[in-house]
Amino acid sequence: MTRTLVVAGHGMIGHRLADRLRTLDTSRDWHIVILAEEPHPAYDRSALSGYLAGRSRGDLTLADRDFLADARVELRLATPLARVDRTAHVVVTRGGDHIRYDALVLATGSRPFVPPVPGRDLAHCFAYRTFEDLDAIRRVARPGARGVVVGGGLLGLEAAYALSRLGVRPHVVETAPHLMPAQLDPGAAEVLHRRATELGLRLHCGTGVAHVHAGPDETVRAVTLGDGTALDVDLVVFAAGIRPRDELAEPLDLARGERGGFLVDALCRTADPRVWAIGECAAVQGRCHGLIAPGYAMADSVAAQLTGREGQSFDRTDDATTLKLLGVHVATFGATVHPGGPRPVEVTFADGIARYAKIFLRPDTGTVLGGILARDTTGSTSPLRSLVGHRPPADLERLLLP
Repeated sequence: MTRTLVVAGHGMIGHRLADRLRTLDTSRDWHIVILAEEPHPAYDRSALSGYLAGRSRGDLTLADRDFLADARVELRLATPLARVDRTAHVVVTRGGDHIRYDALVLATGSRPFVPPVPGRDLAHCFAYRTFEDLDAIRRVARPGARGVVVGGGLLGLEAAYALSRLGVRPHVVETAPHLMPAQLDPGAAEVLHRRATELGLRLHCGTGVAHVHAGPDETVRAVTLGDGTALDVDLVVFAAGIRPRDELAEPLDLARGERGGFLVDALCRTADPRVWAIGECAAVQGRCHGLIAPGYAMADSVAAQLTGREGQSFDRTDDATTLKLLGVHVATFGATVHPGGPRPVEVTFADGIARYAKIFLRPDTGTVLGGILARDTTGSTSPLRSLVGHRPPADLERLLLP
């Protein structure tokens, strides 16, 4: 008998789950009902800046023709999940449809965090999350306009660079002392800071936006920063991080992580054996992960479990990232601490201009725990993770900074 999987959310992670299940479900046991909040299929949200630069929605869409034509998949656009009866195993959509499920996967993703500053709701204040957000930005972002991007992390820097390519003169405001504080230490961030400045981004670190001021037409006219700096601007883009979409936790009587998100174990299972959570909305063993790679790993694990295979336990100790941002290659790998062990030894390599690397060693064995890398030179960063757990090679500096 065919079983029904309901996937709440059709972002990148929800789509990965459905697509992976199609591959693994060779006996065609599952019928997949996807409840998408947005009015279009899943798209590559990590490439949204490319959309602002001229790529089409079709270029970024992840759901190909085979996926959309698969009789096992029922994609309901603009039909978010509203409530769940866990006893009857029934979900109810916002439109009032009732769907019985054998398994439910929550892939509701996250929402942009907008700091509670006065004026944040003025016209020409935008989030940076969806096609509709970027369409609205494009209508305002004329050449010569002045903009403020709130957030100096990955998304904020991408947004600022995309605005600059539209002719906007962007400021970037980051409350931490340096850019990308979640991934980089001050030395690596300095490489990125230098490159961002060369590209025309005006950086304000160690402060935040205190007030957004309106002009006579009730659109954004200026912002005041926490350090007293006043900036005349025409638009404000909030890219200051995300918060898990876990508002269904209370009506479902499911636990949340300490910082939000549906609390799940290492296999992404909630306390209800029929309910999983994956992606940015999942607090795996209490911790949410905002990167794509961990979300894909969660989706793959749940797809395996649904088809009777052994799911891969999610390993949260290594949030490795490798990306190219503003022409700078940035990578983190391994871990910077040894649980229960002494403080690691830090070894730094830098040329003082555009290349920086730091590795963390166990003081007792000298083996590599992890590292941070920032450089404006090309070269593969894939060998870095293979260093973890081993003593560093004699040519470590050449490997890190070729």
